[in-house]
Amino acid sequence: MAKSQATFMKKQLEKNRQKKKEDKEQRKLERQQNGGSGDLESMMAYVNEFGEIVSTPPEKKV
Repeated sequence: MAKSQATFMKKQLEKNRQKKKEDKEQRKLERQQNGGSGDLESMMAYVNEFGEIVSTPPEKKV
């Protein structure tokens, strides 16, 4: 009886591994399709004179 339970658990673990692998592959495909702008300029953040984070670069002061 213990042998059949061990076999069942092995099958369940393998199913879980396979599902996890498929989910990971699906997320990978979604990321590739969405793309997103991965350029450096869109990822930049600046800190203004008040210490707030803003997306526009500071103006040059002369």
